[in-house]
Amino acid sequence: MSLEPAGFWLLAVLLVGSSLGVVLSRNLFHAVLWLALALVATAGVFLLLAAEFLAAVQILLYAGGVVTVVVFAIMLTERLVGARLAQMNRGLGAGAAVSAAVFAGLAALLLRAELPATPAPVPPEATLALGEALLTRYVLPFELLGILFVAALLGALYFARREE
Repeated sequence: MSLEPAGFWLLAVLLVGSSLGVVLSRNLFHAVLWLALALVATAGVFLLLAAEFLAAVQILLYAGGVVTVVVFAIMLTERLVGARLAQMNRGLGAGAAVSAAVFAGLAALLLRAELPATPAPVPPEATLALGEALLTRYVLPFELLGILFVAALLGALYFARREE
């Protein structure tokens, strides 16, 4: 018996629970921690699907980079406003209704769709081709995005620092 189904259900429960933690948490910093857990659980699902490259990108880019930027944004906002920010849940009922409607629509669509029994095979050189494209044809946009990301982090550090 394979442990894959048990691992999937464990990751699914972890992902849904941490996503609910993001939405229902009243503390913004705690919501970011729940978001990081949700993103890591998503990477685990990618690993179960044998998509190691997507799992690595998910952890490095989203769980690492995006969560870091959001933490800096929270620090910067609290520094500029001068008070601790609390998350408001005024539209919780409406948001839950819209989410339930979207979920029901997607579930109905997926239940009617004719999905293939087995996924299409991925050529082993797909990751190599992507890496070569990023570092040859698209090297300029790739490097410009890196410079922009570093500039944004330095700007956030500058504004979030303590004045003496």
